[in-house]
Amino acid sequence: MIRFSTILHGLRLALFSVAFGVMSALMGGTLNRLLVAELKLSTTLVGLLFALPLFTSFIRVWLGHHADTHPLWGTRRESYLILGAIATALGIVSVAFTIATALTLGGGLVFALFLAFVLYGVGRNWAHNMFQALLAEKLSGPNKRLVTLFEVATLFGTVVGAGAIGRALETFDPGRLMLVALVIGLVLLAFSIVSVWRQEDPRTTASADQAGKKGFNKAVRELVLADPQARLFFLLVLFTFIGTLAQDVLLEPYGALVLGMTVGETTRLTAFWGIGVLISMLVSGTVLIHWFGHKRVLRAGLIASLATFVGLVMLGLTGRAELFQPLVLVMGLGTGLAGAGMLTSAMNFTTPMRAGLLMGVWGMANVIGRAAGGLMGGVIVDVVHAVTGSALQAYASVFAMEALMLGAALAMSFGLRVEEAKAQQEVAISTPGESPVV
Repeated sequence: MIRFSTILHGLRLALFSVAFGVMSALMGGTLNRLLVAELKLSTTLVGLLFALPLFTSFIRVWLGHHADTHPLWGTRRESYLILGAIATALGIVSVAFTIATALTLGGGLVFALFLAFVLYGVGRNWAHNMFQALLAEKLSGPNKRLVTLFEVATLFGTVVGAGAIGRALETFDPGRLMLVALVIGLVLLAFSIVSVWRQEDPRTTASADQAGKKGFNKAVRELVLADPQARLFFLLVLFTFIGTLAQDVLLEPYGALVLGMTVGETTRLTAFWGIGVLISMLVSGTVLIHWFGHKRVLRAGLIASLATFVGLVMLGLTGRAELFQPLVLVMGLGTGLAGAGMLTSAMNFTTPMRAGLLMGVWGMANVIGRAAGGLMGGVIVDVVHAVTGSALQAYASVFAMEALMLGAALAMSFGLRVEEAKAQQEVAISTPGESPVV
């Protein structure tokens, strides 16, 4: 039974997730559109700018280890998270300011955008990794499944943020853009402080000395690179994200070019997918993982997603466009199940002693998988279409690749043994008489 005080602490923590979602709506939607439509920058350049936060994802691992071993102002998570939120907020405002003053920057526009996106990327990875490490420390035993509810809060923030930002910036005005970015930056910072203030158990800092016995290189080498279980889980996360998200920007073109759907019909696909993800994550975090366990939920999501991609190819062959939207809903359900199971698995593979380092590793796999999936999907479509001249074959090739990735991830899931992970064994050795967390 979850206590009322625990629920209140959880709701307070969720404020960070909501703010993170609002921030993502501004950066991934509004500012992306302004760079292309208003500043007339090439989509390739804009794509590279938005990839910079992905390229800085390696900082998650180093900063995570540093936080594990070097408490700041008496905490290993709270202080670092707030500093990361400050860097993120400054990055958001810097990007918006650069866009608003683009005409005065001239040739320095691209360089200014580069610096702003690097600052944003470092701050985003920094703050998010510290938040996940804090969750890994706070959620124990059956409560680990509740991590999925924080993803639901992020989706909620994204939807609400997109609506509010859209109304505030119906017409592009540099001054209003700066005001919106400043407000969102302040909201992110304020929500971050309220979310994590005094949430960290001060007793967890006692493990910093124990964690510090291994330097960064040695910790990564022994607990990640030399650990078969850590390598297996890293690949599982990577393959799952490639398999579920490589089609992220391809579904609407597929509906238009292969199934002959209208703009309105394809535009609604994102809503169907998002509803599926939201429902499955919410149900997984509340009941499914509790009933069936995180591995079974993960496998159910992988199987559902794999079957969906086979179905997409069959739709293209038969031309049954009326089944596309329901199939995308099922795809969202599968993505949510797989994501919920994988997030809970990450929590189980993470120890309080190494939460920063290990969540940094899993987070980096997540980010790389998202980036690689999008890149691979686009490249495969372009190459196959150029060779065959067939849109169906081009998109079917991506869906087949995703099905193979998901099949490989499914096979890997049967080899996961949390208790055999070296990080778990390290905890067991350092605390004699206690069993590793499973």
